[in-house]
Amino acid sequence: MKDLQGMLRQAQQMQARLAKLQEELAEKTVEASAGGGMVTVVVNGRQEVLSVRIEKEVISPEEADLLQDLVRAAVNEALSRSREMIAAEMAKVTGGMNLPGLF
Repeated sequence: MKDLQGMLRQAQQMQARLAKLQEELAEKTVEASAGGGMVTVVVNGRQEVLSVRIEKEVISPEEADLLQDLVRAAVNEALSRSREMIAAEMAKVTGGMNLPGLF
């Protein structure tokens, strides 16, 4: 019975650490750019796009396709970096144990 109580206590502690981590990740950000910095995107640890910065040089009706591609590339890279940040932070809390579905 002590083993079960110990496991439950550890699960509760991990749950508390994970809840704290989620709060902390909401405050952490990553940045990615495309086109040599022509488009820059900032994403937080909740996978939310916080900002998109576009240099004036690429804002042109004739270059709409290029601008769309740059925005897409920057957003995808920022989201990828955010997922990497989340994985690294999760590994610190879980000791590298893979817990699917947490984030």
